[in-house]
Amino acid sequence: MRAFENELGVQAPVGFWDPAGFTADGSVENFQRRRQTELKHGRVAMLATMGYITPEVTGKLPGYLSPSAGLKFADIPNGLGAISKVPAAGWAQIVAYGAFCEL
Repeated sequence: MRAFENELGVQAPVGFWDPAGFTADGSVENFQRRRQTELKHGRVAMLATMGYITPEVTGKLPGYLSPSAGLKFADIPNGLGAISKVPAAGWAQIVAYGAFCEL
């Protein structure tokens, strides 16, 4: 698509590369929205990586994740192992906050 040949990130010798054809309609609004979404997802991925690495290096927070369940932060493993350890109410809070941020 010639309309996007001068956009940031277009480099020789490939030029503007869109193998899936997302910009076939030539809509500048859709192109800008996809570019912003790509940046947001990249930043979330960077934060997730730091969220995995930081507790390994610095240790975990003192105190309780769930005082009513007697669950301490130190009891929660890093990475995907934490999915089954965090109570359902904790996941509900995480999802609610994510939904709030998206609106």
